[in-house]
Amino acid sequence: MFKLLLPLALTASVVSGQVHADDFSDKVKQAMKSELRTEKEVNRDRNRKPVQTLEFFGIKEDMRVLELIPGGGWYTKLLAPALRDKGQYYAALGTSRIEKNLLGKGDFDKAKVVSKDTSMKYNRDIGGYEIGKINFDLKNLDAVLTFRNYHNFGEEGRHKMNQAAFKALKPGGVYGVIDHTRRHMQKKNDENGRRFDPVLAIKEIQQAGFELVDYSTLHYRADDELRYEVGRKTVTGNTDRFTLLFKKPSK
Repeated sequence: MFKLLLPLALTASVVSGQVHADDFSDKVKQAMKSELRTEKEVNRDRNRKPVQTLEFFGIKEDMRVLELIPGGGWYTKLLAPALRDKGQYYAALGTSRIEKNLLGKGDFDKAKVVSKDTSMKYNRDIGGYEIGKINFDLKNLDAVLTFRNYHNFGEEGRHKMNQAAFKALKPGGVYGVIDHTRRHMQKKNDENGRRFDPVLAIKEIQQAGFELVDYSTLHYRADDELRYEVGRKTVTGNTDRFTLLFKKPSK
């Protein structure tokens, strides 16, 4: 009897997981239609592929998710509404714009900002931000995500951010990282400051205790020569980006 029931139970589990994923994707698609999104933001959908990206990271509607460095809120406008009913959206580090323009309004009434006291100061000598002591004051998160921002910090800042993410996640929780690709071991110059070496990113994040689970080619761009500043007209909107999925070990 057990041998007969086990396949059925496994099948039911897979189907249930797919239903949750489909429900979340539908909510993201609905958020993509929001009038709050600017024309410029909508025009980036095809390039950034948010539905497929969040599916790759395994995000579901009942998860507790922390977004790091949300900037102007491109992903906030999708994640917060999609997680509002059954999950929870948190943001930390560089949150001033979403606090001013989004949080507390409409579908963003349940979104929360954490670690407000953490200082961020740009250091020209290292070409990146230095971060003060980080404590997200969160435990057992399902996911921590950061989009195209890993390059913004110096080595110490990245170390603190990775450690804080690890501490906040539950065992088995995921850490999703996307950024513009820099050639491996290429030194920083005037053209590649907003790019990052994916091999170094993997090494640093693994040093914080994470396991590399998978990578995606969703944002691979064969015609990006990895030579130019990501804002140049010849490359903007078509940069090659690494998309990495890490996991906090279950034990």
